[in-house]
Amino acid sequence: MSDPHLTSAKAISVANAPCSWGVIENVEGERGGYALVLDEMQQSGYAGTELGDWGFMPTDPAALSAELDARELRLLGSWVSVYLHDEARHAQSEHEAVRTARLLAAVGGPAAVVVLGNDPYTDPLRTRNAGRITPDMGLSPAGWATFAAGANRVARAVMAETGLRTVFHHHIGTWVETPAEVERLLELTDPAVLGLCFDTGHYAFAGGDPVAGLKQHAGRIWHMHFKDYDPAVGQASRQHGWDALEAVGHGVFCELGQGGIDFPAVLVQLRAQDYRGWVVVEQDVLPGMGKPVLSAARNRAYLRGIGL
Repeated sequence: MSDPHLTSAKAISVANAPCSWGVIENVEGERGGYALVLDEMQQSGYAGTELGDWGFMPTDPAALSAELDARELRLLGSWVSVYLHDEARHAQSEHEAVRTARLLAAVGGPAAVVVLGNDPYTDPLRTRNAGRITPDMGLSPAGWATFAAGANRVARAVMAETGLRTVFHHHIGTWVETPAEVERLLELTDPAVLGLCFDTGHYAFAGGDPVAGLKQHAGRIWHMHFKDYDPAVGQASRQHGWDALEAVGHGVFCELGQGGIDFPAVLVQLRAQDYRGWVVVEQDVLPGMGKPVLSAARNRAYLRGIGL
């Protein structure tokens, strides 16, 4: 029997996400409506999308399915902001993840994934020091126990209620940013229900080598975000003490092929690992950072040029 969590073909499919149009957690500003985003995503050559912030797209399954079907787009997952460091908010995190999972299961099917990430840019210490986190800025042993317990609770509830798998997204400006923190989280969580959403840009900004990270965590990587990282902007961020959003505003996550990540090598490694899921382009943009549809088209052309 085939695994419903794998795509039916071995080819890697390419999607984009609403964050590439400025739909980013905790960021205010002008953004296009969901219909425009989906139109431009389809016109740019993508086969699927993530959901974006809850409520950005329709939350009625029939309405959302109609919108996606009209554009021949698949729904493959959704970010859910959680608060795993705070035990008092684990129930809230579970409720919001299960709510999203039900919509994903109804519209995207059994291969869709819930993408957990601690609510970004809400902790001053972690936000202020993005890209230069030191061990003393991390969670205590008790904090890690609380965090992992929350991650396991949420992922198990999602699986029990919907049959969907959950992945955790390491992210600047949160409690899991550095390669060491990614490794620690995976050590403490249940591999039967919780995998990793590996984001090339966040991993590189945090000081990691994306290809090495892919090799290290091959068995837990169930979802991929392709994001480039400009090392010159990263260095400037360290020199000037920019916080996470300032670094994003200066273009630390640039268009694909314009930064320092070796995406051809990343793709070779994914294929060596027999990765069969989605590659989701994410280019975080803030208000005033150009025309998203043009960047989306250039990013898609770049991926075609390397064989995706």
